[in-house]
Amino acid sequence: MAAILLVTGLTFAGRQETLQDLMARCESAKVEDRPGLCAEIAERQLKSADELYIAGKVDEARSALKDILTYSEKAHDAAIQTGKRVKNTEIEFRKMAARLRDIKRTVNFDDQEPLQTAADRLESLRTDLLTHMFKGK
Repeated sequence: MAAILLVTGLTFAGRQETLQDLMARCESAKVEDRPGLCAEIAERQLKSADELYIAGKVDEARSALKDILTYSEKAHDAAIQTGKRVKNTEIEFRKMAARLRDIKRTVNFDDQEPLQTAADRLESLRTDLLTHMFKGK
């Protein structure tokens, strides 16, 4: 029985959901599951945005930036609402904001502002999560 569970678990772990599958799952997920799902979507879109900027596909990269902010907002709201994954979400936002600032240094001057704006917004969401974590202490 344990061998069957192990094989099933390995099969599931080896199959990674597509971004669209993850987005669809997020929309129908319980609110307490949303912080993690939304943060994962934002992180995947961050990786995608980085690759798109490298490839010179600026318009597509900006679209990915919008998704990063949209799903970060959703992760923030769900974390605040449920009190679940607040610390993890804050840490993920800090890492994503730092990565956006790193990407900003590699792109043309005209493409830097949206990256800085996104990093600033993530920092604002992160600060709000920190405030929420420590307000009762």
